[in-house]
Amino acid sequence: METVSWTDEKIDALDTKVDALEKKVDAGFARAEVEYARTDERFKRVDERFDQVDRRIQERFDDADRRTTERFDEVDRKFGEVNRKFDGVERRMDGLKVGLDRMDDNFQALHRTFIQICGGMIGTLIIALVTLIVSH
Repeated sequence: METVSWTDEKIDALDTKVDALEKKVDAGFARAEVEYARTDERFKRVDERFDQVDRRIQERFDDADRRTTERFDEVDRKFGEVNRKFDGVERRMDGLKVGLDRMDDNFQALHRTFIQICGGMIGTLIIALVTLIVSH
């Protein structure tokens, strides 16, 4: 093995190289910190933007959900009104049918009475004609 003699000059040269390397390392760390700060700032902006987009999407979803619910409620209310009106019409139709059935019964009774009256009148006319013919 070779023996290295350490002179003050060699030690000073090594010291200078170590100082230079420390400065490079410090500069690298400084650049890394600056880059980290920039990246962190970008991440924060992206995160804020994401939150804004997420809020807008949620607002639109909530708005669409609200409008859909309102529309459904309106349609449901209108169907309720139609059902109530239909029930009313159905009750009126049932009442009308009862009235028409009563009228039909009355007309049939009137028709029977008319036939009886006409039959009696025809009989009376025939008797009167026969009596008239026989008397002449």
